[in-house]
Amino acid sequence: MTKCITAKCIAAKCIAAKVKAVLALLLQAALLLTCIVPVRAANEDRLISDYMAEFRAGTKCKAVSAVVVRDNNAEIYGDAGGLYRIGSMTKAFTGLGIQKLISDGLIDEDDNISEWIPGFTAYYDGESCEITIRRLLEQTSGYTNKESDYPGATEEMSLMEWAESIAGRELNSKPGTEYAYSNANYNLLGAVIEQAAGKTYKEYMETEILKPLGLVNTYVQLAAEDARVIPGSRLGYRRCFTYTISVAPGQIPAGYFYSNAADMARWICIWMGTADIPEEYKELVCSVKERLKNTGDYYSGWEFFENGTIGHSGGTPDYSSRIVFSDKEKIGVCVLTNLNVAASTDSLCNGIYATSAGRKFGMIQTDVWTFFDNIFTAVTVMGLLLIAMSVGVKHRGILIGAECFLIILLISVCTVMPLAFGAGLGKIMITWAPYSFAGGLFMLAVGALAIAIKLWMMRKNEN
Repeated sequence: MTKCITAKCIAAKCIAAKVKAVLALLLQAALLLTCIVPVRAANEDRLISDYMAEFRAGTKCKAVSAVVVRDNNAEIYGDAGGLYRIGSMTKAFTGLGIQKLISDGLIDEDDNISEWIPGFTAYYDGESCEITIRRLLEQTSGYTNKESDYPGATEEMSLMEWAESIAGRELNSKPGTEYAYSNANYNLLGAVIEQAAGKTYKEYMETEILKPLGLVNTYVQLAAEDARVIPGSRLGYRRCFTYTISVAPGQIPAGYFYSNAADMARWICIWMGTADIPEEYKELVCSVKERLKNTGDYYSGWEFFENGTIGHSGGTPDYSSRIVFSDKEKIGVCVLTNLNVAASTDSLCNGIYATSAGRKFGMIQTDVWTFFDNIFTAVTVMGLLLIAMSVGVKHRGILIGAECFLIILLISVCTVMPLAFGAGLGKIMITWAPYSFAGGLFMLAVGALAIAIKLWMMRKNEN
């Protein structure tokens, strides 16, 4: 009997010891997991902060805010409440406004825009042709972003006045045959909204889109008087200067909303399906995403990218931005900046997204305007040196060579830039390019003039 009891005790002790060991292992695993998550989060925060610091150093941008959303949780880096212009990210709002009108039965996607904009016409190969609302949403209308062919609205123009101003122009391609990104498409959609809704674009977007979706810090036009707007800026000689442009109502639907990082976090949640919004708007969001399946697909202000994300970039002369999200990875990222360096902003957003998804990413890409600022800062210095040289150098051959070089360079820049950017030289110089661009051209012209005067004086003295 005693032996039996002893055996039972030993067996019980063994079981207790095993249970203790299992509990200890579970406790250690739990402790390990609680350590891994904060370490991973800390590493991710550091990497994102490093990317943002690299962006600021490379672009000289003074204000940048970023938001990372996982499921319904948002982490904001930088200023959460400061308002930025969001550029062409506005197109997704305009697109959603159109989807709401379609859902309400007020318009049809296959309606010709001439049905909504009285007297509107377009031509391809000299023949009149119709453009449907679908073609505008898909960016396949035949319009391009070439400002010289399809000028944007001037400051005093309404949406309808601008629409009338581009009616009757020749299209670059037959509607429905080619994709070509164009702000004209979404400004025309804004005009359709006004006509179909019987309200101004601003009134409709505020009452039917922004308010129902709870986007209380997103503005169609001017921010409220008590709202905190982060001033835009412009490059010049490797510095940033405060720079704000006036915007006509006829430009707003394609790219001039204001918003902040907090509202962009909610906007991402709305599109990833995790925000609490009315059911009809969830259906609108799903209907748009159903049209975005293959790389390069564009619809209703969104594009489907190669890595499976959906997103859009934005750029105005004084701000740049980008938004991307993935339903599969349940991650969304938005970056807002107060400087027009779109390629660098895109690169920063992509880097933060890759980091949040646990992938590696390279360096921040240099934007074309940063590149031009470097180049024309050097050109300005060169112009000053050549002016100084014209005073001291007396060798006619050197002066003639320098004069020819300056004139050829000046003519080349003045010819190539409008062709490359599809806008007039004045528009590029006054509105978009860094201040150093105008300064560099001025110094080239002054340098050429100074050398010409020196050669004329030398010839006069010889005579």
